[in-house]
Amino acid sequence: MTVSTPLLVTFIIYIFGMLLIGFFAWRSTKNFDDYILGGRSLGSLVTALSAGASDMSGWLLMGLPGAIFLSGISESWIAIGLIIGAWLNWKIIAGRLRVHTEHHNNALTLPDYFTSRFEDRSKLLRVISAVIILVFFTIYCASGIVAGARLFESTFGMSYETALWAGAAATIIYTFLGGFLAVSWTDTVQASLMIFALLLTPLIVIFAVGGIPQAMTVIEHHGPGFTDIVNRMDVIAIVSMLGWGLGYFGQPHILARFMAADSHRSMVAARRIGMTWMILCLAGAVSVGFFGIAYFDNHPELAGEVNKNGERIFIELTKILFNPWIAGVLLSAILAAVMSTLSCQLLVCSSALTEDFYRAFFRKNAGQQERVWIGRLMVLLVAVIAILLARDPDNKVLGLVSYAWAGFGAAFGPVILMSLCWKRMSRNGALAGMIVGASTVIFWKQYNFFGLYEIIPGFIAGLLAIVVFSFIGKKPSEAALQRFENARQEFLSD
Repeated sequence: MTVSTPLLVTFIIYIFGMLLIGFFAWRSTKNFDDYILGGRSLGSLVTALSAGASDMSGWLLMGLPGAIFLSGISESWIAIGLIIGAWLNWKIIAGRLRVHTEHHNNALTLPDYFTSRFEDRSKLLRVISAVIILVFFTIYCASGIVAGARLFESTFGMSYETALWAGAAATIIYTFLGGFLAVSWTDTVQASLMIFALLLTPLIVIFAVGGIPQAMTVIEHHGPGFTDIVNRMDVIAIVSMLGWGLGYFGQPHILARFMAADSHRSMVAARRIGMTWMILCLAGAVSVGFFGIAYFDNHPELAGEVNKNGERIFIELTKILFNPWIAGVLLSAILAAVMSTLSCQLLVCSSALTEDFYRAFFRKNAGQQERVWIGRLMVLLVAVIAILLARDPDNKVLGLVSYAWAGFGAAFGPVILMSLCWKRMSRNGALAGMIVGASTVIFWKQYNFFGLYEIIPGFIAGLLAIVVFSFIGKKPSEAALQRFENARQEFLSD
């Protein structure tokens, strides 16, 4: 395959720009707090776009359009569930978490927060939450690497094996160098690129098929029910898709953006910016998959690659319909989606290994620079493991994301929600909620009972475990109750 020069030049410029941002962030990273949370200095715009970009990984431009292309508009229930869940996350969790983490020993990571919030001197909460982060994030990182590999494989004709390393290299380098500041600044650029691609591409596809009425006619003839939002959907299927929204309460890479905001007062503006960006991006992704059905029905001779793998639909439409220079910019949006999510996942894993294992158990008095460099080495370690997991070319992006999303949503979602809203919650409750939530997801995934998405039983089981076990054993101390009350009053004061 001959590599298009405009595509190659565009990708090189884009990657070089991200590495340059990483270099400047490296110059601004003075201590471990800067490396992990950017010194809690993010304003509303960067908080909103960074949270959005870190949330919407390669599945936004590959997995979701591919699902719509293969099954029709009924797959958009996932998008509806995500919009509801994201809004509730901004409304209920964002500001409270920002305040509570500061009141609880200025916690930098979720395991830090859990340990301080529940006065866990046994360190069990720290260890179990860090293990959950490492297990599910390694799977999540693998999904991003698969998406990047698919992009490089399709665009440059590389073997899948070579594309794995090429797609991951730039992300690893700028995360290694700049830490949280690099990730947040690049996320802002990447979020802008993603929304540009997802607004422009469906408009050009609609124009290419002759307009919306003509497209709808073709799609209706493509197969029964492709235009019906409840086609082949029973109650369990719809609830499962809407259940994706529950995952937001427990995603460490998104919650880290809330913790890093300059103030909880920034959250109102950040919520408006973030939700507008998200709704437009999801609508664009659904439109690409939906109207892509009409385009490839009209041009079956061009449909070879998407018939083999529906997740390539955005890539193929972009290469076919756009000038190579514009196509290079739009395809960089997939790389942006992959890099933005993968980078913050690597950083959260790095922080868990550095703070919650290395410092907690081996080097309690480790200095700032030592912790920064250990954090950088942990980025490399997790990245290599994720690349090894992603080596199977039959991996599907959406499948890997759904498992990791459910794991975090059920293990951490109920614990975060209740820890911010229920003063009486105890350390036993938090521990039980994590273990029961995560275990339920793993068990349910193996047997797929009733076809119900595993996050729903996992989330419910986690909530019940928290309530039951909070009343078993030791109650929270007066100091813990007072810290909770102080944080609550600060949040409510504005």
